[in-house]
Amino acid sequence: MAEQNNNNVKEPDINQLMKVRREKLAKLQAPVDEEGNPQNKDPYKVTTVDVTHHAQEIKDNFDELNGQEVTIAGRLMSKRVMGKASFSNLADLSGNIQIYVARDDVGVDVYKDYKKYDMGDLLSVTGKVFETKTGEKSVHATSITLLAKCLQILPEKYHGLKDTDVRYRQRYIDLIVNEDSKEVFVKRSRIISSIRRFLDNEGFLEVETPMLTATAGGAAARPFFTHHNATDQELKLRISLELYLKRLIVGGMERVYEIGRVFRNEGVDTRHNPEFTLMELYQAYTDYNGMMDLSENLIRHVAKEVCGTAVLPYGDVEIDFEKPFERISMVDAIKKYGPDGVDFNTVTTDEDAKALADKYHLEYEDYHKRGDIINIFFEEYVEEKLIQPTFVLDHPIEISPLTKKKPDLEGHVERFELFVYGRELANAYTELNDPIDQLERFEAQAEKAAAGDQETEDFDRDFVTALEYGMPPTGGIGIGIDRLVMFLTNAQAISDVILFPTKKAKD
Repeated sequence: MAEQNNNNVKEPDINQLMKVRREKLAKLQAPVDEEGNPQNKDPYKVTTVDVTHHAQEIKDNFDELNGQEVTIAGRLMSKRVMGKASFSNLADLSGNIQIYVARDDVGVDVYKDYKKYDMGDLLSVTGKVFETKTGEKSVHATSITLLAKCLQILPEKYHGLKDTDVRYRQRYIDLIVNEDSKEVFVKRSRIISSIRRFLDNEGFLEVETPMLTATAGGAAARPFFTHHNATDQELKLRISLELYLKRLIVGGMERVYEIGRVFRNEGVDTRHNPEFTLMELYQAYTDYNGMMDLSENLIRHVAKEVCGTAVLPYGDVEIDFEKPFERISMVDAIKKYGPDGVDFNTVTTDEDAKALADKYHLEYEDYHKRGDIINIFFEEYVEEKLIQPTFVLDHPIEISPLTKKKPDLEGHVERFELFVYGRELANAYTELNDPIDQLERFEAQAEKAAAGDQETEDFDRDFVTALEYGMPPTGGIGIGIDRLVMFLTNAQAISDVILFPTKKAKD
């Protein structure tokens, strides 16, 4: 029964195919062959392979390598046996390449074993680079070694792995059979490396801060809780990197950044995963205007370095990271995109703001204030309309407890969020460095928590103490790495750019 018809066979037939593979492995691991002759063919006894080249490297440097001996290693993805000679396709990290195997070149016994190899088996091949009559750049094998036996059945090669649940739960299968998926994660690694190079060249120091904390501050989100047995204390998984990084600014480390996992006890959808990767940086002696310039330059640089261009397709549109990003205040954005030109510059009290929300049938909580209502209007009417990169500036103070007040705009702070395709990509502040003001903000957050708000800023007394030692004027920014990767790889779901996304456990 041909394995390329796996998708149409019944479960018992698949079980039989897997049984056959195990029987093949058992014969290879036997100390003697079927004729009773000693053998040493157990693939798991092979420990090293002197790989000299990868598939794409051979294709890219064919003129130089033509006729030269190379050793490659990878997974057998197809095989076409034609009597005394065969063609195979071997895939490695860089791509795939054709292998020509002739009995007279590898030997009768090796060729006999090779014909029994299954799709998915891992091989090393030594041979000479050549080009077939049809122009296919290939390797003419002189020796073949089985490195590991694939005991499972790969998805049918022409259709790949379409079941997204299997792709996310068993990413290793996805990477084996879906070349596009592998390319996304190779590109993700290059994006993170490019970010690091850019920031290192700007004089930033990469640091590491705690994941387990007594207070989960730096963002408005529900944390995960855990218990540390040795100290018998309840701890939280960090929801942000902010407060420890700003402690370092207090300590005199003028430019710091961290790329790390953060954890938020929230739902799972196409844009959210409970654990995700965040990059946060803090720079002394600048403000949110400096952060706008830096973040715009950073994203443009990474796009060009990794993708070759800063103008990229995303879904049904083209995102232009090349031209200057638009800058607009949150209130002006609501006036521009909201209903009836609503202008919150003329709405000065909490009561008037709530009356406006009632008029447009927007839900809010009793403890919400004017600034909270502004944010509700923004989320309802504006976010989805911000397709091209847009900095939304000057947020209400109620939703920005760690941000310095805007001197000439009562009730607002020097904060921006960067939106692309209706999604928040970055969040930045002119950091609040007044310890008395910060204490009052924390107390206001505690009141909201007592009133029932489950997504408030934790009261971090030690952070207030740190500010009392003096923190210079500082700008800070956080960029969601997963969402940035989504935009630079045209991925529509966050699970497509996280190797092992959170999934509900199966029974």
